[in-house]
Amino acid sequence: MATILDGKKIADMRMEILKKEIEASSLHPRLATVIVGTDPASQMYIRMKHRACGQVGIGSVGMELAGDATTDQVLHAVAQLNDDTDINGILIQLPLPKQVDFERVIAAVHPKKDVDGFHPFNLGLLFSARPRFVPCTPQGIMTLLAEYRIALAGARAVVIGRSIEVGHPMSALLTNADATVTLCHSKTKNLADEIRQGDILVSAIGKAHFITRDMVKHGAVVIDVGINQLNGKLVGDVDFAAVTNIASAITPVPGGVGPMTIAALMENTYRAAGLGTCETVW
Repeated sequence: MATILDGKKIADMRMEILKKEIEASSLHPRLATVIVGTDPASQMYIRMKHRACGQVGIGSVGMELAGDATTDQVLHAVAQLNDDTDINGILIQLPLPKQVDFERVIAAVHPKKDVDGFHPFNLGLLFSARPRFVPCTPQGIMTLLAEYRIALAGARAVVIGRSIEVGHPMSALLTNADATVTLCHSKTKNLADEIRQGDILVSAIGKAHFITRDMVKHGAVVIDVGINQLNGKLVGDVDFAAVTNIASAITPVPGGVGPMTIAALMENTYRAAGLGTCETVW
């Protein structure tokens, strides 16, 4: 039976440590969130992030734009937050409506306030093995693996999904940790065969119970990033009940990767408060 990688327990521990660090510091971190529209799931995630800020002593403010906001209107909001010296971190709640240019908005966030780690400059640092701000979900996963002392050097890692939120940065972090990484996606041939090679499997494909028992190598460590609805229940990409019997370790959904993502966001915001906001991105 697999070890359950309890993200909630580890996140709670990390948040308590961070709270004490903030209390002992002279810093007063503040996070600003920007949400466009009233999508219920996005609204819930925003509330969770503001609640987490309160738990660790990070100030937070929210900017809410109408669902029909234009790219220019979102860029104006970002510019205001970039200029606000009291704001250390800026989070753009995703997904953005289709009429908003995602790439322009992400690139407009000052790299030193980019606590999501999506700015091209910060992604470049990550892929140069000199990370500063790392996207929160991959960073949270790496923290979880470290807390459970899961060896990565020399391991075969398979990452499913190539988004900038998870897949690409996850593959970079695992490579930087000396794993041998295969990044799979919708055009990958013989996907099941590739997945079976993984000593470490990270799934961010967004399909309920897509990963079945026969796809998983015996003794693999399985990280489930998926959040899907199935028969009225929240489930991951992995058939948890079946895969638990063959994996050596596995994250549950919920309670696995999600809490680690929020803890990583808080840690990034605290780090941003220590950087200052001079014009030079370094």
